[in-house]
Amino acid sequence: MKFGLFSVVDHYPRELPRTSGQFYEELLEQVQAAEEWGFDSFWVAEHHFHEYGGIPAPPIWLAAAAQRTKRIRLGSAVVVLPFDNPLRAAEDYAMVDVLSGGRLNLGSGSGYLKHEFDGFGIPIEEKRERFDEGLQILLKAWTGERFSYEGKHHRVKDVQLNVLPVQKPHPPVWIATLRADGAPRIGARRFPVMLIPYASAETRAESAAGARAYKGAFVKAGGRPADATVPFGLHCHCAETTAQARAEAREHMDRYVRTRLYAVQRPFETLVEQNVVAIGDPREIIRVARLYEEAGLTHFLAISNFGGLEHKRVMRSMELMAKHVFPAFT
Repeated sequence: MKFGLFSVVDHYPRELPRTSGQFYEELLEQVQAAEEWGFDSFWVAEHHFHEYGGIPAPPIWLAAAAQRTKRIRLGSAVVVLPFDNPLRAAEDYAMVDVLSGGRLNLGSGSGYLKHEFDGFGIPIEEKRERFDEGLQILLKAWTGERFSYEGKHHRVKDVQLNVLPVQKPHPPVWIATLRADGAPRIGARRFPVMLIPYASAETRAESAAGARAYKGAFVKAGGRPADATVPFGLHCHCAETTAQARAEAREHMDRYVRTRLYAVQRPFETLVEQNVVAIGDPREIIRVARLYEEAGLTHFLAISNFGGLEHKRVMRSMELMAKHVFPAFT
């Protein structure tokens, strides 16, 4: 089990006295601390036109993070390929890989929020076709070869990128799904998968079944078992005691649930009981992480700054995880 951090960058300008600039700076301080404390990776989401997510262009923030850090992997979770020209996405993320010295992780997805598709004037029914074409073009562009492409939604004529990623043959690419039962389709394409158990399954057993089916499809398609990695985002808050952690996190988890734009509404106690959040002292975090490790998931991406949780508490949670949770998995 590897440990990283993931931020949806859920922003609440009507409820909290925090500007976007202040939030971006808090995230930059968190990624610096994450590197110091030994986290493997730091990921940010792409969202548009709603307080649910405050970063519409992850490459810009990731480029800033690249200049504040030296070792930690930097990821998009996820770049929504249907919303952009895939050549622009290939260029933007190639620049992130260059500026970070080859530390980009590219999480990709087709999107799922109707208001975002409406805002860009793209029929949501086309999302899968547009994603498939976009990913093909991005990967072809990253080879550095001159190429052309003729698709239903995209056409490329005799193009060659002038900036290429540092990592060869290209930065690692994951495909995200909000449905655990959709993971095998990604495995059949021999791509690693990303999951959010809180949104993709009602129970941990469903997440485990999705991970097993995914790995089976991945290996059947000719992939190496070691390459079938399954990062998963999990709301996480660690404090000195479980009672303290839950008292600190409850209001913010409730705000996140109230304003979120997917999945089934569930009260705080149910989320805890179903182990789709990890909120407690270090031993409680270890217990929940072990459940997902046993289920076959491989990268615990802690969603630590959810619901407007105070920056100092996010930092303290990260520190406690590094000092007391990581040693249990090394």
